Amino acid sequence: MMENKRVYWAISCYFFLFFFGFAACYSLYSVWLSQTVGLSNFETGVVFGVNAAVTLLAQPIYGYILDIIGLKKHILIILALLLIFAGPFFSMIYGQMLRFNLLLGSVVGGLFVGVGFQAGSSALESYSQKLSLKYSFEYGPTRMWGSLGWAASAFFAGNLFSLNPDLNFWLASLAALLMLLVILSVKIEPDFSPGRKVKPVSLRDFGSLLQQSDFWKLVFYSVGVSCAYNLYDQQYPTYFASLFASASRGEQIFGCVNAGQVILEASMMFLAPKLVKYLGSKNSLILAGLVMAIRIMLSGITGGPVWLALMKLAEAFEIPLILVAIFKYLNQNFELRLSSILYLFGFQFSRQLSQIVLSIVMGKSYDYFGFSKSYLLLGLAVLIFDLMSLRLLKNDQSFSVN
Repeated sequence: MMENKRVYWAISCYFFLFFFGFAACYSLYSVWLSQTVGLSNFETGVVFGVNAAVTLLAQPIYGYILDIIGLKKHILIILALLLIFAGPFFSMIYGQMLRFNLLLGSVVGGLFVGVGFQAGSSALESYSQKLSLKYSFEYGPTRMWGSLGWAASAFFAGNLFSLNPDLNFWLASLAALLMLLVILSVKIEPDFSPGRKVKPVSLRDFGSLLQQSDFWKLVFYSVGVSCAYNLYDQQYPTYFASLFASASRGEQIFGCVNAGQVILEASMMFLAPKLVKYLGSKNSLILAGLVMAIRIMLSGITGGPVWLALMKLAEAFEIPLILVAIFKYLNQNFELRLSSILYLFGFQFSRQLSQIVLSIVMGKSYDYFGFSKSYLLLGLAVLIFDLMSLRLLKNDQSFSVN
């Protein structure tokens, strides 16, 4: 029991620090690209698209490795070592490269942001979900600490950005150093099920997944529904800040709104497991998609900073529901030993694949149609995909670990 608690608090602390650093670098990422680096909306869309492309390649690799190594801490140690360099990379290298050559800078930055933060966060979530099954604790409350870490960082990010944008990046480096100390201090048994023989994961298993129609139905939901969350958020800070007389004032207010949204999200992490258990994993995914579609469309119908802030806060309902429901859906409809490759390839990989194209399309749409019409079109597309997923996704059932 004491061992379970030590592991729980260690991984929770790692979650907090990881997302603290993630938010320090990413919560005002689009503002940094537009105001500090000087990119247009279209150029910012290119950067996000390349980030998504690198994440796309990294996620299935993470998933395959995690299913092979089990609960060994290698991935978490490598993540911490990489992110220690966030401060010098963003403040001394990345911005200069983007000004010199947009494509080259996007690729180099995409390697760091995609592998370290975006794909890294998905790998951490998948690893932690497996860890929760072995050490008998709920994944939702553990992931809650990640949301609290993001909220704590986002609360200060706007003010720090106004003083000096580089301060946020160096804060991320400090968080990564603490991550490394935390994960090195805890002992985790590498075997997922000691004493139980589990069929090893092979490339043949990966190939068989690609032949399953249920796998592609999950991909359909990921591409058409869950992807919209990131598309909405990518340039939201820039739009929100533009509604204020002073851009710096808008950044400070956004920091508070973002922190409030993540605090609400953390609270929802406690309720999400019970709600998913009551509704079922499929119905929970559909409900989250419906709320997302309505929220995005409402952002396009009515403008103003207060209304947009409320729509941002409404995100707190969707993400915990999706995160908890997707793991339950995978565990109930597919083999548990393939959970990492399913989550990182079937769900996250497909979402990033769609972002490669749609980030650039949305960036062009913002320049041509404006944010309001773009949000309205995006929300309508999500609604259509969500209603189609209601017919495609499987109802809840149980599947074997082996």
